[in-house]
Amino acid sequence: MDSKIYDVIIIGSGPAGLTAAIYTTRANLKTLVVAGGKWGGQLMLTTAVDNYPGFPDGIQGPDLMTAMRKQAERFGTEFIDEDFETGDFSPSAGSGQAQKPFRVKAAGKDYLGKSIIIATGADTKWLDVSGEKEKIGKGVSSCAPCDAFFFKNKKTIVVGGGDSAMEEAIVLANFADSVTVIYRGETLRASQIMQDKARKNPKIKFIFNTIVTKILGEEKVTGVEIKNNKTNEASKMDIDGVFVAIGHIPNTKIFKNIELDEKGYVKVHDYTRTNIDGVFVAGDVHDSHYRQAVTAAGFGCAAALEAERWLRDQE
Repeated sequence: MDSKIYDVIIIGSGPAGLTAAIYTTRANLKTLVVAGGKWGGQLMLTTAVDNYPGFPDGIQGPDLMTAMRKQAERFGTEFIDEDFETGDFSPSAGSGQAQKPFRVKAAGKDYLGKSIIIATGADTKWLDVSGEKEKIGKGVSSCAPCDAFFFKNKKTIVVGGGDSAMEEAIVLANFADSVTVIYRGETLRASQIMQDKARKNPKIKFIFNTIVTKILGEEKVTGVEIKNNKTNEASKMDIDGVFVAIGHIPNTKIFKNIELDEKGYVKVHDYTRTNIDGVFVAGDVHDSHYRQAVTAAGFGCAAALEAERWLRDQE
């Protein structure tokens, strides 16, 4: 076990976690970020980020996250690029309060912290249909910026109707011969500007009121079975790639004793506080509404300030 006791342990290294680290270390709080084996969050899988303030020409997602990490490191944040395993936030017998310091485990090693900021974000929600799981990486993907290159001059579909689905389609259209957006509803959920961008691209087509029921192929994707959810008419499409963009699942199952809402996101009490005194939360792990890099960063700032005030009140 690490014998040091950190003022703040931040679990997660996306925009929320890294912004929180910048603020806590600048406040002279000894800070550890449990960054994960794949640090940086969803922006590490994104190409151009055009809506983050301060970058008039846009910035690549990985470049933005690398800059944030370097900034946190410059102020003294310590990082371990290992996955969080468990955290002891359980109330001690009879007191109703969690035992202090908090104990966090990563890569089999324990770390102690006076306070915790949970910033674990949310992961891709998959279709959960036959043929999907075994073909992830073999024609099934959730990241066009990562994999679009492999679909040059091929036929692809994007499943979903939100901003992320439109972004996937637009990126894919730079490589693929065709991109068909398949959405279960009648109208897209995406913002109007993203819809307009997608509709203006001649390679992108749309099929509404339709779901994917099966992904076809042996070693790789060769097609999909689809069904109209109004007429129940079933048909097949010959395609080479399936890109899933239907939402996210908050990374909260790994936490015990942390109160969640009906969707599985961390429930917030008074700005960024959880139900456990001294444990705070920031970003997409509690925010099911906005899910933007800039709002995640804002929540990271708020969580850091609340943690700083809470620690000061404990003295």
